[in-house]
Amino acid sequence: MTTTPVTSSSRPAAPLTVAAVQAEPVPGDLPGNAANAARLVRRAADRGVRVAVLPELYLPAYHPPTLAADPAGTDVPAAGDGAVADPRLDPLRVAARDGRITVVVGAAVRHPDGRRVISALIVDPAGDVRVGYDKQQLWGGERDLFTAGHRAATLLVDDWRLGLGICYDGCFPEHARAAAVDGAHGYLCPSGYLAGSAHRRDLYYAARALDNTMFVVFANAVGGVEPWRFNGGAAVYDPEGRPLVRGADDGEDVLVATLDPAALAATRAAHTMLADRPADQGLPRTTLPA
Repeated sequence: MTTTPVTSSSRPAAPLTVAAVQAEPVPGDLPGNAANAARLVRRAADRGVRVAVLPELYLPAYHPPTLAADPAGTDVPAAGDGAVADPRLDPLRVAARDGRITVVVGAAVRHPDGRRVISALIVDPAGDVRVGYDKQQLWGGERDLFTAGHRAATLLVDDWRLGLGICYDGCFPEHARAAAVDGAHGYLCPSGYLAGSAHRRDLYYAARALDNTMFVVFANAVGGVEPWRFNGGAAVYDPEGRPLVRGADDGEDVLVATLDPAALAATRAAHTMLADRPADQGLPRTTLPA
């Protein structure tokens, strides 16, 4: 990544309409979940959405017992260049192509070298599917099933630069900051927040938006059975961390918002943390006696 701070002159030329989706997948039913994702994508496209974000591990469902028991059935194989040709995703390809929409959707991916990762797949408006980003910060028992990713990624839609993160990545301020320093105008986070975590869910992603004066699109699952019950609250945050839209704690929803480049520029002109941040932030340090 580059280390050139973002300035207001880097703003996109036109608004971008996005959707944060909350929905309940069926554990292990990858074809059924892909078909349901296609239905939700069509719903978003009908409202003029250009980029739709679905939850973490949406295609196989975030259900560790099923992911552990049936890796062959729940994983999506990727080629060496990241291309995905799995026919189970064909309904999603068609929906993206018909709606001329870019889709970011969570999957368990198997790379040719055998690595199993939590990924954000990108389905582009031509219907092509590729691995966009592999989750870098694994949470808890995910480490027993998956390998951490080793590179960051930014999705370019028109002239909007959208950093990619997945759930726990967003709990690390430096992850979103790296995207912002690389020129991101927004940060897309497919996620899986469990019931009981609403305070953290609503704090982290608003903070990432304000920290970096950029939009944040947070998607989350709903439903499920304890201990794997998810709490919705999908949202789109403006560059000051205010929710433009936010879902309820349960129930399927497609939450649509328009990212305004004028709001991005105004916020970055008023709050200049990115431009003001020194490269050696916090260094050197002095230890003071009590």
